[in-house]
Amino acid sequence: MSLFSLMGALEIGLIFSLVALGVLISFRILNFPDLTVDGSFPLGGAVAATLIAAGQDPFLATFAAIAAGGVAGWITGWLNVRLKIMDLLASILMMIALYSVNLRIMGRPNVPLITEPTLFTVLQPEWLPDYLLRPLVLLVVVIVAKVGLDWFFSSQLGLAMRATGANPRMARSQGVPTGRATLAGMALSNGLVALAGALFAQTQGGSDISMGIGTIVIGLAAVIIGETILPARRLVYVTLAVVLGAILYRFFIALALNTEFIGLKAQDLNLVTAALVTLALVLPATRKKLFGRKNGGA
Repeated sequence: MSLFSLMGALEIGLIFSLVALGVLISFRILNFPDLTVDGSFPLGGAVAATLIAAGQDPFLATFAAIAAGGVAGWITGWLNVRLKIMDLLASILMMIALYSVNLRIMGRPNVPLITEPTLFTVLQPEWLPDYLLRPLVLLVVVIVAKVGLDWFFSSQLGLAMRATGANPRMARSQGVPTGRATLAGMALSNGLVALAGALFAQTQGGSDISMGIGTIVIGLAAVIIGETILPARRLVYVTLAVVLGAILYRFFIALALNTEFIGLKAQDLNLVTAALVTLALVLPATRKKLFGRKNGGA
């Protein structure tokens, strides 16, 4: 693989590490199966691309995308907490609704940004090529997001959110407002996913209505791969594992689709994803069996 391909895989991996962090909050911390991700990812791209194409500042457009994703996640939580709709069904309803919302925002199936200033072109110095600048900027964003989450989940609100996901009945008995904690967690989760969508649109030259298809699968794959390669209980290491899982996932995909190495084609992407997730799910149990036999034999 060339340096350009490696940097491209790192760039996409860093973007989807934000998705993985969002999925970690909903699936692991809140224990909330959230499919809103497939809608909030293109929502972030749609809001950012539409505002940038209208002449707005890329930084303002990116923050607006985060806010839009947060609202989408909050509504999913509200459907579950206030209207008592099953969590999975609430997220499916929101995911379906967001498809129409995203079309309304863009006014068409896609919004190109090839000639528009983006967050990356604004920050780019003349001496640094764009294929190196983008991963550097994204690395800073991911580090800030990871450290921010580590700090947040050690705070009182963050601990209440973790207690809500671990044992909601016990949390309520201790005076934790589990409903508000769920709403805040879902907003935070989808805000991160929308941020990833906004950055993805700005790196890929535009937003498309179909860019969110399979986002939840990629996020789950990153979480599972990360937990497999770096099993840990402390949240600091869990968030690190998720980030590494997303980056490794993209490197595996790039390697599998490299014609010089394996020769798979772009239409095989979902097949490769399914194989990677299956391997990540099976590997921990296989490893336990192997170590158990060795210890038993000893």
